[in-house]
Amino acid sequence: MGRALVMAGLVGCGADNTLSGSAGELFPLEVSRVEVRRNAEALQVSYYRNTATDVDLVARLSVDTAGLNLEPGTRVNLAGPALNGHARATVVHLAAGEPARVFAPVEKGDLVLDEGGEPGQLTRGDFSLSFQKGEGYGAGRNLSGRFSAMAVDAGFGPEPVGAAPP
Repeated sequence: MGRALVMAGLVGCGADNTLSGSAGELFPLEVSRVEVRRNAEALQVSYYRNTATDVDLVARLSVDTAGLNLEPGTRVNLAGPALNGHARATVVHLAAGEPARVFAPVEKGDLVLDEGGEPGQLTRGDFSLSFQKGEGYGAGRNLSGRFSAMAVDAGFGPEPVGAAPP
């Protein structure tokens, strides 16, 4: 009985990690796993798909959190610039053997966390956005997703080689 409950829990978590939208006309939106990374400046949700020979980055949503209080239940506007002038949100697709493709700017959209949001916390939520019409990859299309994963500390990379410990 315990094993059945664990398996049901794992299947339930997988159902939370989904992508949908007209971006699916450009590439498959199937998801095998999701990673959530967080540091003081950004939240990043990456959706991966295992293929027969490679792992594709189906979509990576990066949200610049400058000036935001990213708390569960708060609706975050993904369109336009953040306080520092960078785009509030960017989306990238990278299939094995192909160049990385950065989507057109976000025209409108939002993200809401259901829980978590900090490193070491189970982070669940959803987003929905549309890309500006005109030029650019995915222009005029939309993308929505649900995610559930343990957030890890994105940090700012390793210390320079030979650097003395603090």
